[in-house]
Parts: sequence; structure tokens; C-alpha cells
Amino acid sequence: MKWETVIGLEVHVQLATQSKIFSGASTAFGAEPNTQACAIDLGLPGVLPVLNEEALRYAIMFGLAINADINKRSVFDRKNYFYPDLPKGYQTTQMDHPIVGAGEVEIQLADGNKRTVRIHHAHLEEDAGKSLHEDFHNMSGIDLNRAGTPLIEIVSEPDMRNAEEAVAYARKLHSIVTSLGICDGEMSQGSMRFDVNISVRPQGEREFGTRTETKNLNSFKFMEEAIEKEVARQIEVIEACGADTMEKIQKAITQETRLYNGETGEAKSMRSKEEANDYRYFPCPDLLPVEIDDAYIDVLRDKLPELPDAREARFIEQYQLSAYDASILADEADMASFFEAVCSSSGDAKLSANWCMGELSARLNAEEISIRDIALSAEQLGTLIARITDGTISSKMAKDIFDTLWKSPDKTVDAIIEDQGGGVIADSSELEGMIDEVIANSDKQVENYRKATEDKRPKMLGYFVGQVMKLSQGKAEPKQVNEILLKKLNDLL
Repeated sequence: MKWETVIGLEVHVQLATQSKIFSGASTAFGAEPNTQACAIDLGLPGVLPVLNEEALRYAIMFGLAINADINKRSVFDRKNYFYPDLPKGYQTTQMDHPIVGAGEVEIQLADGNKRTVRIHHAHLEEDAGKSLHEDFHNMSGIDLNRAGTPLIEIVSEPDMRNAEEAVAYARKLHSIVTSLGICDGEMSQGSMRFDVNISVRPQGEREFGTRTETKNLNSFKFMEEAIEKEVARQIEVIEACGADTMEKIQKAITQETRLYNGETGEAKSMRSKEEANDYRYFPCPDLLPVEIDDAYIDVLRDKLPELPDAREARFIEQYQLSAYDASILADEADMASFFEAVCSSSGDAKLSANWCMGELSARLNAEEISIRDIALSAEQLGTLIARITDGTISSKMAKDIFDTLWKSPDKTVDAIIEDQGGGVIADSSELEGMIDEVIANSDKQVENYRKATEDKRPKMLGYFVGQVMKLSQGKAEPKQVNEILLKKLNDLL
């Protein structure tokens, strides 16, 4: 039997407000445990929450960015459950009347095809605290600093059919919220977390299979791995019990919440999956319904920054980049701004794009940091690229200089070039001296060049070029080396 995968995502996005959604406590990351949880966050008797208007504005901005319906009346509810890092015993969220209604996001796949993923809604809610399991000698610690941090939970329709589509959708959301400036996008810090709902069914079947939910995935790589493992597990379970009807297929899979450890690659069951009525939702008695009007929405619409799709189209037109290059560079707002600053300094958009997507991105990935964390400036990289285009240095020399800049960002490009003995050797007499030396020490290769047929000689030139570059420590101007070498070797025929 051939199987089809059905995937829906619930994405938790921490909003980049200075204070929490219902209190004035700080949301800054990295503080000592339990130093940023106030009485309101803990739900102590007698306290009253007050909605952070900035969180409301951020949620509306997201809704406008995905062409969603903005509900002019939204209501906060209490979602009741017990968990050690939820001190109040309930989470303040939105159920039947969320701030953001139906919208959609277009994703592009590796083969160039595009798909639309429908978004059911996005609602405002508060985050819970965090359970800590390391260094407590078979016990757990609770850090409540995160409790009360504002979130939007973005709930998709089950429109994705494989891991590639799910990751493309998650990346697109990341690009949108960071471009809007409503989230810093730091997944390692929990700023975006993904809950993935997965089921399988026979191809052509319209009814859904029984779904499982894998919670709290905080990287695209881990999400892709978790989806592939869970799909394979469900198919194996179904086939092992010989389920051949939709009813039997649904009974073969247990509806449950699962966890995936990206470090070990281990997936396991956490608990049976709750239904909405298990949470005993009811309207929060401490918070009034939120009512907004068209004028409020229009002000936010007018202030929306450039979004990824518009930025990609502009990069293609303004910088004459390929669609692929433009999509990569426009995806992340910080990288896009850095690229444009590099272009301004270098005057060469294509070479700037190559360096941003190549050497720079490789270094960021290797050191697992974001572009916001680097000391190297866009102006420095732009100057480096300008020295390539004006012929001062070669591409090979530029990579060595980039390495020095990365380690010593207080230095200038021109100072490093001088420290390393100057730029490209383009003086003909100096190059001829090096070439004569190489030819004099390469009797065997010269003889082979003489004996070779005319069509094979161009391939043999590489040896001589390599020796000249080695002798010049990579500073010889390659085009001139080729021209002089070719003339001198042909004179020996």
C-alpha cells in the first residue's frame, strides 16, 4: 500500500516585547533563574493582569503580513492544566475568539514549485516557565523567568505532505516574523518552537488517519528528522498489524504527544493526547474582551516593513540577482540588510551576494552564530570585495584576508594587505622572472608539453600555472600568468 503523509504545525512565536503580556516583568533572555517572575506571572491571590498593547500590535502585524482576517473583537480564555512550570495551574490564551483569523503563506520548494499553506488562526497567549533536568541529581528544577512571556501561536491547516514542505513553511514563518521585527527568531533560546501533528493514510484517501503531536522542536533540522522518523514509525506500526481499512488504520495508531531528542535522535511517547474539553476552557474573568476598529488596523498596515517576498522581488530588479540568490538573501532581514550594506561599499552586487552566501554564511554556520553577533562590519567586507574587483588582490588572497578580518575585526582591509606583503603581482617583468624559473626547473614537463598534440596542451598548462602561483605565494595575477606562460612555452616548440 502506498502512503500519504498529512502534516499540520502549531508554531509558538515569542514576541519581542520588553515586558510580559500581562505584567511589567522583563522578558530579557539569560537572567538568573526566577529573577524575572513577578506576582502577576505567578498568579498569586489578589493580582490582576493588564494586557500589553505592544503584544496586541505585534499579533495584528503578523495577521496583516499573511493577509489574514483581523478579528475586531477577541477574548482571552483560561486553559486549565497542571504542570510544574505553570504556577497558576492555567494558561491565559485565546480559544474561540482569537485576534488573527484565517490567512495563508506561500512556500517555495527545492524544485522551484510553489505551494500555499492555509493558516487556520493565530492567537495570543502567555508562555509557561521552563523545567530544567540537568545538574539536579535525578530531580528537576523550575525556572519561571519565561512564565508570562507573550506568544502568538500560529495554527496551520493540515496542508503539508512531507518534511520538506513543513520545513519550508516553518522557514517562511521565521522569515516573516523576523522581518516584521516582532520576534528575534533565536530558536536556540526558544523564541520559536514547533509542534508537529502527523498522520498517514493510503494515497487517494480523503479521511485523516490518527495523528500524533511531536512537541517543542526548536530547529529546522530536528523538525525534519522528527517528521521522517514519525512517518516511518506510523507506517511500520500500521503494516505490522495488517491494517487494511481506514478504521483499522486509525485504531493502529495511538493518539499521543511525543518528544524528539535532536541530540540523540531518539523519539518517545510523552503522554496520551488531550482533547480541548480536557482543558476546561472558559473566558478569563480578569480580562475584558479586546475591541479594535478599522482605524487601529489601518495605522499598523501603513507601518508594515518590507516583507520577504517583496524584498526578494526588489533584489532581483535592483541588483540583477538570480531568483535563487535573491530568495536566499531576502529570507532573513538581518542578512538582507548586511548584504545591501556590503553592496554599497563594494559596488558589485553579484560578488557581494556570492561572499554573503559563501564565505560569510559558512563561517556563521560553523560557529553557530547569527549575523547580529559578528564584529566584522559590512563596510569591511565591501572593501575586501572592492579590492578584488579593482585587481589589488586575487580571490585566493581575499579568503586569507577575510580570515584575518574575522579574527581581528579592528584591522582594515588595506592594512592587512600591506602586512601580508602587498597585493597582486601584476608587473610583467617580475612575473616573467618567476615563469622563467619555473620553466627552467621543469624539464620533464616542458618536454611533455612539446610532444603533446595541440588539443592536449591547454590542459597541461595547469601544472606551470600552479608552480608560478606557489612561487608567488598566490599573488601572481592569473590572467597575465597564463598569457606569458603560453607565449614562452610555445616559443620552445
